[in-house]
Amino acid sequence: MDRISALRNVESALRAFEDGEVSFAELEEEVRGTLRTFVSSFEGEGVAPFRVVDGPEVARGVVVVAADANVARERVRELTGIEGGVLDVERVTGGD
Repeated sequence: MDRISALRNVESALRAFEDGEVSFAELEEEVRGTLRTFVSSFEGEGVAPFRVVDGPEVARGVVVVAADANVARERVRELTGIEGGVLDVERVTGGD
């Protein structure tokens, strides 16, 4: 899914919410699904999405875009304020 498609899907979900066709919980689910699909098919030049699979609770599940796993770990540490300790990341793929 490209960026434009993702934005259109989010816009459509917002419109459905504004028109009273879906609840807020349904809106959140739709937007979350759109973002997950976007990330799993993301193709950047020289970068990819990485997800934290093991580490402190505050970092588990965090997804960042980076050139490799080492850069991803650095980004997660910067975003979450984690210093030291185990922080395992894996590349997000279409099957995730």
